[in-house]
Amino acid sequence: MQYISTRGQAPSLDFEGVLMAGLARDGGLYVPEHWPAMTPGQIADLAGQSYSRVAAAIMQPFVEGAVPASDMAALVDKAYGRFTHPAVAPLVQLDDNVWLLELFHGPTLAFKDLAMQVLGLLMDRSLRRMGRRATILAATSGDTGAAAVEAFKGREAIDLFVLFPDGRISAAQRRQMTTAGAGNVHPVALRGTFDDCQGIVKALFNDHAFRDAFQLSAVNSINWARIMAQAVYYFTAAVALGAPHRRVSFSVPTGNFGDIFAGYVALRMGLPVERLIIATNANDILARTLATGRYEPRPVVATASPSMDIQVSSNFERLLFEASSRDSGRVRTLMDEFAVHGSFTLAEPELAGMRNVFAATRVDEAETREALATLYRNSRYMADPHTGVGLAAAAKLKGNSSVPMIVLATAHPAKFPDAVEDATGALPEKPERLHTALSGQEDFSVIEAEPDAVRRFIAERSRLNLANPTL
Repeated sequence: MQYISTRGQAPSLDFEGVLMAGLARDGGLYVPEHWPAMTPGQIADLAGQSYSRVAAAIMQPFVEGAVPASDMAALVDKAYGRFTHPAVAPLVQLDDNVWLLELFHGPTLAFKDLAMQVLGLLMDRSLRRMGRRATILAATSGDTGAAAVEAFKGREAIDLFVLFPDGRISAAQRRQMTTAGAGNVHPVALRGTFDDCQGIVKALFNDHAFRDAFQLSAVNSINWARIMAQAVYYFTAAVALGAPHRRVSFSVPTGNFGDIFAGYVALRMGLPVERLIIATNANDILARTLATGRYEPRPVVATASPSMDIQVSSNFERLLFEASSRDSGRVRTLMDEFAVHGSFTLAEPELAGMRNVFAATRVDEAETREALATLYRNSRYMADPHTGVGLAAAAKLKGNSSVPMIVLATAHPAKFPDAVEDATGALPEKPERLHTALSGQEDFSVIEAEPDAVRRFIAERSRLNLANPTL
């Protein structure tokens, strides 16, 4: 499998090249040269198989030519062996045709673990095979950072720098990053928003001299391997509810557009998806874009669902590429317009194509609290506020009642105890994994949200630089 940039001016790469590159050198995002297709019979054959076996089957076409099938099977077995539920991503029925897909049974109790555990092992395999080191740079609105720390801490060939917005994530999310006690892990609180963190990551990747000197790699969802791994649970959930003979819909709490784009990938591979619901909080750029065709950020608003407090959704560029019939010139025009004017407007055929697959709605804080309260009142089930956004959006846009609606439960409620208690009147029980993180000694730095400040920070601490002082 070869990969191409959404902006069309970077060389095509194989899977291993894309894995280590993260962002394309022209500023674009990598996508497969073609979408691998699964027949209805192949999808039906996934029924009853373990999560690891399904994961190996779904991901193998994307790594073809770079990772042998036997290696991939062993790797996913190891990755998902750390999850506490035998199904890895179990379904919980809430109503006649409404289901929760629990994605929080991994090491850091959030959906990011399902991809990050695989990514960590794939990167480690590649670096050892090539005899190389890497500096991983990540931006996080909460859960990505914790998942990255858990996946990469203690790895000899990797230094990990995680940028997060100071004071804009939950205490549990912060402590999961800052109590690792590993010398190769550097959590950095920036005085700004997640969009500032994400912008700095892109700026440093586009500084090719710095990128090459420190062998930068990315583990945000700009890295294709994250999207590939997240597509798996769309298949397992749909097949459990009757696919391919029955269509399903998904409601996805959405910030950076990576998780829901993975659902689009599953659709392009042949999974019979009725609709993908983009569930946004008050930071509703995606809902506004689908309503009006105009992509225009507003100031970030702090909410009880901080992982979604994002106004610039990086993975939306991948959808632009598909909606424009893979016209990289059109994507460059739109992204240049965004860089200059801070907005762009979709053409009518592009918008119509998106609306054929996606629906979107905004969920405010009161609606989120009510969704959590109603769920707890009716079933004694506690959900986190991001999942609450997904539940409220599903209720607003439920559509055909004969089609199962699957709401992605993206984090354990104990990671957001204050918001859950505010909505339900009860505190969620802390799993042992979270209790360990909350009781550890924190160690992190606070710096300005400026590219030069982050460059200096990395240069002073990277073992690559220390080993090569002339860099």
